[in-house]
Amino acid sequence: MRLLFLLLLLACIAIQYPLWKGDSGWLRVAELKEQLKEQHEKNKALLARNNAMKAEVQDLESGTEALEDRARIEMGMINEGETLVQILVPNEAVPTITLPIGKKTEASKPAVSAAPSAQ
Repeated sequence: MRLLFLLLLLACIAIQYPLWKGDSGWLRVAELKEQLKEQHEKNKALLARNNAMKAEVQDLESGTEALEDRARIEMGMINEGETLVQILVPNEAVPTITLPIGKKTEASKPAVSAAPSAQ
């Protein structure tokens, strides 16, 4: 009877090993669930980024306001009759200003006020 009990105990232990440590065991399933959760979070972030880019593309295609904003921010362009005032950090290079196409003036340099900063 004792031998039968030991054999059954060993059989139970042998059956438990693949359940916990095997390729499709409980620990592996928990690990895969965690990876799946992380991937869902990454996908949500990428979906939000894609939606923002899609909205920006639609704005650029539909009107000139978004295009103007982008030209102002990225290229430093200004409209005729506007004055650009930009405060620079000490020892920072002076940015260049692009005038509207076809407009030529003598004052092609930016109007920059380089006041010393109070530190």
